[in-house]
Amino acid sequence: MRTTVGIIGAGPAGLLLARLLHNAGIDSVVLESRDRAYVEQRQRAGILEQGTVDVLRAAGAGGRMDRDGLRHDGIELRFARERHRVDFPALTGGRSVMVYAQTEVCKDLIALQIEEGGPLLFEAEALAVEGVESERPRVRFRREGREDVLECDYVVGCDGFWGVARRAIPAEHSRVFERTYPFGWLGILADVPPSHDELVYARHDRGFALLSMRSPAVSRLYLQVPEGTDAGSWADEEIWDELERRFETADGWSLERGAVTSKSVTPMRSHVHEPMRHGRLFLAGDAAHIVPPTGAKGLNLAVGDVVTFARALVHLEETGSAERLDAYSETCLRRVWQAERFSYDMTTLLHRAPDAPPFEDRVQLARLRRIATSRAAETDLAEGYTGFPLD
Repeated sequence: MRTTVGIIGAGPAGLLLARLLHNAGIDSVVLESRDRAYVEQRQRAGILEQGTVDVLRAAGAGGRMDRDGLRHDGIELRFARERHRVDFPALTGGRSVMVYAQTEVCKDLIALQIEEGGPLLFEAEALAVEGVESERPRVRFRREGREDVLECDYVVGCDGFWGVARRAIPAEHSRVFERTYPFGWLGILADVPPSHDELVYARHDRGFALLSMRSPAVSRLYLQVPEGTDAGSWADEEIWDELERRFETADGWSLERGAVTSKSVTPMRSHVHEPMRHGRLFLAGDAAHIVPPTGAKGLNLAVGDVVTFARALVHLEETGSAERLDAYSETCLRRVWQAERFSYDMTTLLHRAPDAPPFEDRVQLARLRRIATSRAAETDLAEGYTGFPLD
């Protein structure tokens, strides 16, 4: 099998890249180790930055998002039983975010790829990426019990942190920067309308809490819990009781309860692999970087990566210049490190470390009051949350 761009992974990054290349007249093949049902049900991110929304619309994949997604013009910060709303459009020149689950993004892009795009092979497990320093890299994969080879001009690894793509970069050419956090998020989905019309980020002495949503009828909520917590060790009513404590306000706001349909624990870590390119292999999304979910940056960073690659390849096709392709890693990493910085700031602003001294508690509250009383500080948060430029 032969193609111009071999894409490993049919998450939002790989699927969007295939769509962008198709629209530019560049052929690709997508290899995905899981079946279609798994990809379309895999629960991940739910916040799309303004730039991601714009890219999906321009790619012809925004119709259902615009119909069913929930535009949000701000978030609410809670601390010391106080409430402060951050108004995104007023602070960023009109930018906002969209609540639209990653599962729905994948469904939209899969439907388009099957109807209009190149091959999308489910249950095709990539085994190795070979020859990345040559002009003809290849991906060995297994499908229906048989091994095959996909020969490419370029390989883009959108196969996540545990995928094979990153392993094809020799250790002597790799640098890894990472940080782990001593807590995680206990997340639940609940069949109950959200108790607030925008996301609520709460800093509490007992730990962080987040009120989010998946639709007008389904709530998504999170609690900071110790690292290694078993989700099953928390009874549903215990979760609701703890959420009520952490969201408590002085004005009598109340949290609506409902049936919990799922719960899980997400670990918290930051990870960046440099470079994001070696030879004709390019890393995108979680294959190259991980952010704690506090800043809602994971999916959006992946979109930025594949947009950068697609634009660079189109530039090469149109001008014969590989300058932008050669600058792929450097270009992406500038945005990645800004997102890592923002996610780290949000995480340390709102979470209480297990061994935090009283001094750190006071500093957190001072930082939050600074945001609530300084337009400059508030603008910095709004600009980071709605997204860094894709250019």
